[in-house]
Amino acid sequence: MTALTLSTAAAPGVRADAIVVGVAKGSASGSGDLVVAPGAEAVDKAYDGKLAGVLKTLGASGTEGEVTKLPAPAGFKAPLVVAVGLGAEPGKDASFEAEALRRAAGAAARALAGSKKAAFALPITDAGDVAAVSEGALLGAYSFDTYKGNSDNGNAAKGNSAKAKNGKAKNNKAPLAEVALLGAKTRDRAHKDAAERATAVTEELNRARDLINTPPNDLNPEAFAAVAQAAAKEHGIKVQVLDEKALEKGGYGGILGVGVGSASAPRLVKLSYTSAKAKKHLAFIGKGITYDSGGISLKPAGHNETMKCDMSGAAAVFAAVVAAARLGLEVNVTGWLALAENMPSGSATRPGDVLRMYSGKTVEVLNTDAEGRLVLADALAKASEDKPDAIIDVATLTGAMMLALGNRTFGIMANDDAFRTAVYEAAVEVGEGAWPMPLPDHLRKGMDSPTADIANMGERYGGGLVAGLFLKEFVGEGITWAHLDIAGPAFNESAPFGYTPKGGTGSAVRTLVRVAELAASGDLG
Repeated sequence: MTALTLSTAAAPGVRADAIVVGVAKGSASGSGDLVVAPGAEAVDKAYDGKLAGVLKTLGASGTEGEVTKLPAPAGFKAPLVVAVGLGAEPGKDASFEAEALRRAAGAAARALAGSKKAAFALPITDAGDVAAVSEGALLGAYSFDTYKGNSDNGNAAKGNSAKAKNGKAKNNKAPLAEVALLGAKTRDRAHKDAAERATAVTEELNRARDLINTPPNDLNPEAFAAVAQAAAKEHGIKVQVLDEKALEKGGYGGILGVGVGSASAPRLVKLSYTSAKAKKHLAFIGKGITYDSGGISLKPAGHNETMKCDMSGAAAVFAAVVAAARLGLEVNVTGWLALAENMPSGSATRPGDVLRMYSGKTVEVLNTDAEGRLVLADALAKASEDKPDAIIDVATLTGAMMLALGNRTFGIMANDDAFRTAVYEAAVEVGEGAWPMPLPDHLRKGMDSPTADIANMGERYGGGLVAGLFLKEFVGEGITWAHLDIAGPAFNESAPFGYTPKGGTGSAVRTLVRVAELAASGDLG
């Protein structure tokens, strides 16, 4: 786990493996020349004011995320200077955007893998900049190597899930052990609070990444529930776990219908964080398919290999609730983790079967690979009984959303336009790619069933919207609700970029935390 410290020390005297500075594409003169960003004045001075020229000779252009390394000047205690691109220089009297700082810090942290300490001299003018650089560096320093080399979890790959069951899954030590923020004010309460918030949120987001990256033979529904129980105990969160017997007794036909084909039984986990000063209650619901084979509607070859990530929604909800508790937010937050493994077997749900859901509605299952909406439907109906002020569900729900928005943007649907806008603005504020999507009423007819109240499939086109309309059917009357389809950004199969690693990303965690903060302050639309 990477340590974060604030420092007022001058760059030349800092004992570290590297000093990180920012460079940008100059815009003031229109020439596009490379410019050194604020925060790096002491480093530039040591190069006789020619740092930009030296970097340009080395090929640096200031492009966002570009990293250039060069020896530190004489007299510096750090041996290395790392220049990271911030993109275009902001206009006069403007500062760099938070996301540009976040991504630059993340790129630098990744480039310094294996280092013990790096001092970041990126532009810091206020607490928002402290937060952005802290988040980027801590997220960029993440790595998942539990199953590599001489890991002490050698039995894990053989199906021994004790690591996850005891709630003490190994936290990977980030290659970069310590991040020092130069230019931050150590006695400024706002700067301290920003750094502490960044630490809490990123640590929980990285825990979500760990869960997403854990192989399904070590993270089945029971194991995930055990991790949640351990974290709840540590942070004073009330937890309730419904096992297969309790689910059957309670009539949770959706969750049971998905999990019935697996040797690993499903679970529904309720995490309740409460504040004595809370005036609002939010419910977060996460899809937690710990492995999705598609069931009887088996996925084609090439689509199964990353399906351990189909519990990313539950991981995000889990992380957000724990982060809310760590931050002591004055809002009540209930997290629901709908956990199941979707497997084909002689006992699996078949296309054509009808399930009776927790709400009492019946669903004709036309495709067992449209399983996420089934577990979420039960959780939505159950969560509605508590009459929260708003519900947000998070799920890697449809490939259609990836076709619509690509692999870096999640879709937001809602039964209230103002709430959809508020969630979208929260996502933009924290730097998560999101886009508001509609729920066209005419698509509902495609889910009409001659046998049941509704089918779990509708029209092929607009499939992501159809899934949202299905979920809407299970939201309690009069309750404000939003649905985040994170199928695209939840798992990065390409090269790392900015503060985003290869593999599990922790998508939606920061959006959920920000929504909870806005609810606590009374500023949530």
